[in-house]
Amino acid sequence: MLALKLTLVPLFLLIVSMSGKWWGPAVAGWLAGLPVVAGPILFLLVLAHGSAFGAHAVLLSLSAILASEAYNFAYAWTCRAHAWPTALAAGLAAWFVSAFGLAHLPVTPAASAFVALAAVCLGQSFLPRSTAVAAGAPLTRADLLGRMGAGAALTLVVTSISGRVGASWSGLLAVFPLLGTILCVSSQRAHGADFVVSLVRGMVLGRFSFAAFCLSLAFSLPVQRASVAFAEAAALAMLAQWLTKQLAMKKPAHIAQQSAVDAD
Repeated sequence: MLALKLTLVPLFLLIVSMSGKWWGPAVAGWLAGLPVVAGPILFLLVLAHGSAFGAHAVLLSLSAILASEAYNFAYAWTCRAHAWPTALAAGLAAWFVSAFGLAHLPVTPAASAFVALAAVCLGQSFLPRSTAVAAGAPLTRADLLGRMGAGAALTLVVTSISGRVGASWSGLLAVFPLLGTILCVSSQRAHGADFVVSLVRGMVLGRFSFAAFCLSLAFSLPVQRASVAFAEAAALAMLAQWLTKQLAMKKPAHIAQQSAVDAD
């Protein structure tokens, strides 16, 4: 079990991080939206505490999309006027306040899905605007080792304290924005606030595949083996991620028609 905790999440992060070099940016962007950190952590929680514990935790992970959007919202607005330490403090404060509230809400698939959907819609509507393009930067060896180390640390912390904090906080902490923090802080330091705003606005595509992953697990874990349930959830998440990518790449009909007229 300890070997899994130390290697499972870092291995997934290694694959996703290197995919841009191996297969190109399109594949890397597609894989980046998948639950490569929370998924393995939730799997380890099921192995340690059983399917009922895991089903409860995944519903809190789903509703924790609200906490992630709160983090992005607070960081994006704060970083426009302040340096990264202040923006980071604001983002973390927003996350913990949101998570504390979520831990006391009813835990049902419908309630969790509603909270997640409302958070995405409201969060994206009220984020600041930016014209910057959040292009991928070259990944150094230090960046890669930092991501893998952060993933391993989060896995060890969540799985070690899960028995004491219970399924609710285990599910919430499984999606703690550790990698989001790394990306936001490094982006603000290197490129400025507008780049960070563009980055967090682009994260919305990954929310839908994560929601599909969690909902699938919530229904399948009580009636199936964990390995089968997670395989099905992963397949559904990949399908949802592919569909959202396709929709995001399509131009509205009137824009496409105007482009054709301009070309003529």
